[in-house]
Amino acid sequence: MGLIFFAIGCFGVSQTNAEDISPEVEKLLIVKPKTYLKIDKALKPHRRDTSFLKAFIQKAITDDYSEGQMYALNQMGTTFRNFSEFRKAIKLHQDALKLSEELNNKEFIVLSLNMLGVVYRRTDAVKTALDYNQRALELAESVENPSEHIKRHINISLNCIGLLYQTLGQYDLAISQFERALKSEAKLDNKLGLAINNQNIGKCYEQKEELEIALDFYRKSLALNDEINNNYGRLICKNSIAQIYLKQNMPNAALVLLQTLKEPAVKNGDKSLTSSILINTGWAQMEVGILPEAEKNIVNGRKMAIESSVPSLVMYANKHLSDLEIKKGNLKAALDYFKNAEEIDEEITNERNLRYINDLILRYESEKKNSQISVLAQENELVRLRLRKNQTTILVSTLIIGLIGTILFIMYRQYQSNYEKRVLGLEQHMLRSQMNPHFLFNSLNSIKLYIINNDKKNAVHYLNKFSKLVRRILEGSSLKETLLSEELETVELYLNIENIRFSNEIEYVIEIEDDINVDQVKIPSLVLQPFLENAIWHGLSGKEGKKNLWITVKKKDDIHLQISIVDNGVGRKVSEEIKENRILKRKSVGIDITKERLANFAKDYQYDFNIDIIDLFEDNGKSRGTKIILEIPMV
Repeated sequence: MGLIFFAIGCFGVSQTNAEDISPEVEKLLIVKPKTYLKIDKALKPHRRDTSFLKAFIQKAITDDYSEGQMYALNQMGTTFRNFSEFRKAIKLHQDALKLSEELNNKEFIVLSLNMLGVVYRRTDAVKTALDYNQRALELAESVENPSEHIKRHINISLNCIGLLYQTLGQYDLAISQFERALKSEAKLDNKLGLAINNQNIGKCYEQKEELEIALDFYRKSLALNDEINNNYGRLICKNSIAQIYLKQNMPNAALVLLQTLKEPAVKNGDKSLTSSILINTGWAQMEVGILPEAEKNIVNGRKMAIESSVPSLVMYANKHLSDLEIKKGNLKAALDYFKNAEEIDEEITNERNLRYINDLILRYESEKKNSQISVLAQENELVRLRLRKNQTTILVSTLIIGLIGTILFIMYRQYQSNYEKRVLGLEQHMLRSQMNPHFLFNSLNSIKLYIINNDKKNAVHYLNKFSKLVRRILEGSSLKETLLSEELETVELYLNIENIRFSNEIEYVIEIEDDINVDQVKIPSLVLQPFLENAIWHGLSGKEGKKNLWITVKKKDDIHLQISIVDNGVGRKVSEEIKENRILKRKSVGIDITKERLANFAKDYQYDFNIDIIDLFEDNGKSRGTKIILEIPMV
């Protein structure tokens, strides 16, 4: 008992006298219930208050109440763990385990083993964590007529083992553990357990690069955390969702979400979670070009990961710092960070460590499936005897087929990777060209004038249109194709917003042939906006008098859809002269990007696309505008 008292005294919690224990808790010390749930019912309001728990342990030692001591030690350990004080947490859980083993109290033995497994997993000590969690599961499953607390800890063990399988890259095996725990948590109606397991399944799918499935599970977990008002769970889910956005090349969406998480994460006190949020924030800022802030956040996140002894997060930060240095042109620094990340990765997953862990996995699984393994061994022996007869032929054939298959697979993956990178690059450039700061700033300024002039009706009207347009552009940027009806709605929203800045001087008409079903025809998403922008800002903006724009959609034939955009502007020649006289010149890349996107779109069809830009002239040679004709394949 003296060791326990000394350990608590060294942890730096504030002093609270045993006399401060409330009458309600005094009753608990008199009745001395033996089960976890009865103790938890009385002490639940205080279980994260280390000052209270310390005072309670002093009183429990005096009153010889061992179950109370074990409960309080484990609760203090959990609190220190959540503040990333892992050494203190381990000492408290070990003291609780020693005491519970002396009393042979299986409930508290299972609890202490599982909590030790959680702490060691958080510090990437995988083999030690797996050992503790498997011991907890084996003991919990051996209990006849288990209590509700034991049932919950079977699920905790499954969850922890699943997380360790996940660390080993055994994602399908991990998912099976989480799904088993998920079913059991549903029977217990434990929404916190449901939230945790949905989050963990999402993480596995994220690591398998199945990002949409991962996002669905993260959102399920977030909804459950919202339902039980679990702020800590919300932070974890939102950080995971932001990480998916980053992997889907949506850094702006990720940054908006991450910027709301830093302050509550710091208040929560979990340094490893705060570290992850800081690193992800830096990643998002790096992708949108805010390099100084990105470096600051990643470096701070790395520092916190080092202080918390979480090498996987240190490695994660180093990889992003390597990418950042590449963007800054510091190739030597980038290489140093990359090498450091690789060294940490090798330390975490060295061969001896993995072999030991795999041995533990096989040992555990063999205890569950002895009969199945025996049958499989017999079948394998029969197969081995048959194969031995034609061993040379099979070996040579397998090697040749494997070599050819490997070469073809590498060539295919290289081609696919290059193609995907090119498409992603085009989509990012497209989004930047359509969501350029100049357009956003001027649009909001125009709406601001309505507000200043107290024209509430128009302000609300155009603000609604502007928000719909931004949403359409963000949604469309992740789609390869969209319905013609949706594209025309986006076009109309864009023209409405742009027209505000011309005091509604632009008159536009959209004509669609009767035999075209706009709800069935598909075209590349957001393909018309760059041409309309050129027509407005290079054709109509410099024109005096009436400004007209005609958009016509018709079938050229059974193969191609023809979309023409005609303006009565100043023409390309005059527009170029105006551009040359401007002090600030901005190269327009929207049409070039659109041509590349159309080329990629046409690859899935039998026929090619075509774009014609025609200058229109009066009989006297004076320009009367420009006509753009897009021919997009439909088959």
